[in-house]
Amino acid sequence: MTPVQEQLVALGAVFEAATLVDRIARTGQISNAALGCMLGSLLVREEKPPLEIYGGDDINLRDGYRALVGALERDTSSLQREPLRYALAMIGLERQLDKRSDLLQVIGSRLDQIQQQVEHFGPTHENVVASFGGLYQDTLSTFRQRIQVQGDMRHLQQTDNAAKIRALLLAGIRAARLWRQLGGHRWQMIFSRRKMLDALYPLLRTE
Repeated sequence: MTPVQEQLVALGAVFEAATLVDRIARTGQISNAALGCMLGSLLVREEKPPLEIYGGDDINLRDGYRALVGALERDTSSLQREPLRYALAMIGLERQLDKRSDLLQVIGSRLDQIQQQVEHFGPTHENVVASFGGLYQDTLSTFRQRIQVQGDMRHLQQTDNAAKIRALLLAGIRAARLWRQLGGHRWQMIFSRRKMLDALYPLLRTE
């Protein structure tokens, strides 16, 4: 994988989290495999190639790639507005989090506790999802800039859906951090669109 493609795996994961949040908000349904892929990434703490962080394969990131392509192509027919809004908000929140070593410490120690839960229940068990969601609520939800999720109130008001949304926002912010660590920055999405798209199209085609 080229360095640009590695960045795109991380940025694709930000958009994947955003797409899943939007799907829960609108339909109340997402696949367990996609949820497990994103939540599993929160427990990878050592440095690894981006693909390994997401299970060794980017099959569960394809919807994120598609949403990213829609954003970069600026084609109104394929642009997914809410996922784009969530993705940009997660990238912004990650920048704020980076300045808060106290919260990073809390997140680190809470993830250690959640790791033990995962070993017992598995990554998508409702108790584990609730713990990830609670961690988001206790840390990133305290920032003045909050992510407002739009959707069907029948789905948004369900406790387990609300926990999944918060857990996925946490996973998206983790992906935004990885993207930045790999040299990604917001200006690329404006000034390097063609280069990013040229590297993205092959990722979408590989089956």
